[in-house]
Amino acid sequence: MRRYLGIKRFPLPWWRRDTTQNESSPLIPKAGSAKEDAEEPGHVTTDLHQTDPNDRQDNDSPVFGRVQPLYRYTFMDYFLKYFLFLCNLTFTILGLVVLGLGIWGLISKESFAQEKIGSIGTDPMLILVSLGFVLTLLCLSGCVGALRENCSLLKLFTTAVLVLITAQVLAAILAYSLQGQVGGYLRSGMLSAMVRYQDDLDLRFIVDEIQSNLQCCGAENYRDWEINIYYNCSAPGVLACGVPATCCVDPLENGTVWNSQCGVGAQQLDEFTAQSVIFLGGCLGGISRWIEQHQGLIGTVGVVVLGVQVLTLFISTRLLESIQWHKLYM
Repeated sequence: MRRYLGIKRFPLPWWRRDTTQNESSPLIPKAGSAKEDAEEPGHVTTDLHQTDPNDRQDNDSPVFGRVQPLYRYTFMDYFLKYFLFLCNLTFTILGLVVLGLGIWGLISKESFAQEKIGSIGTDPMLILVSLGFVLTLLCLSGCVGALRENCSLLKLFTTAVLVLITAQVLAAILAYSLQGQVGGYLRSGMLSAMVRYQDDLDLRFIVDEIQSNLQCCGAENYRDWEINIYYNCSAPGVLACGVPATCCVDPLENGTVWNSQCGVGAQQLDEFTAQSVIFLGGCLGGISRWIEQHQGLIGTVGVVVLGVQVLTLFISTRLLESIQWHKLYM
């Protein structure tokens, strides 16, 4: 059929053009070419009328009407691909480290023992395990999806990042609108940590860091430590009516030795006498003052974190679109 139809081949950019002049070159006319040119239109017309109807259907095929375009990856596509891969690989490793620390903490404290399994829901190490698992799963899908150009994994990663951004924005709005109730939740959490101060090493570490850094004692004042069974005045031990050493104004003797008994009997002292030994103010007020003093820094960090997530969403969406166009025109 091709010898009856003059089908033109569309030259591609990488084809080498023939610049030599031969007998078929338009610059060298053939002998008798004028006569053949005069006879050619009629000859072609006659042949076209004699073609089979099936050939006419082939002529109307899209293959003869257009040439399928080619989509090639640009430098920016490759840059976004490997940038997304490296970023997700870094956070995947970070997520595995956090997950490992959380599991190690639960195992070392024997949190899965029968007598402790009931309170595992309030274990701080469970937060590390959950955070590490989610971070690893999310970033691993983005890492493998970018490297293998897997549209399903990239769609899963993009959807998860979008849900995460939405949840963070809603949580910030909710926390701002419920500032009064947030204080109540902080007080309940602080009192719960004080109750389990001697039983959970992680909660003990958190409470000690808060009291020593903010120079406070208890939730609202130093007498809140009576809620702990070891520091209650009815307790039989040496810690009765006392407070932890991190409540002391100067827990170090001569600046070198840690005095763990500096808070013994502090609850029996009046405020005027106790202020020279321990911090009287509660940690809830200290936390509120710290937030007010560093609200600019907190806002900047929040905007940067949110901006990074939005940028990641944009990169993954752009890469997903490029991969889909490339697979469509392969």
